[in-house]
Amino acid sequence: MGFGVILDPMLSYQQSIMLLKFFFSRLSIEKQVSYLKKKGIALGTRLKGGRKIYIYMLSDLFVEVFYKNDNSDEAPEKLNMLRGLNNLNEYLEKEFRTTF
Repeated sequence: MGFGVILDPMLSYQQSIMLLKFFFSRLSIEKQVSYLKKKGIALGTRLKGGRKIYIYMLSDLFVEVFYKNDNSDEAPEKLNMLRGLNNLNEYLEKEFRTTF
């Protein structure tokens, strides 16, 4: 599954990531999750408010996925995208601090 776009080899890495995020965000949630499962890397899970959240990495995009019944084999309910490892770390640290 691709985005149907040929990226210019002269694009910078940052520009490529911006285009990836742009096109990725325009897919349906089901197609986003399908793409994540095929092309991304599952990093793990975390718990928040009694919910299990799955975290994936797709190049420099980090995506949290909430699934129905917290089961990754069921339908996705919600996505949260972050660009860059620093943003992910800041976000997770903030989330961790708000739990206490």
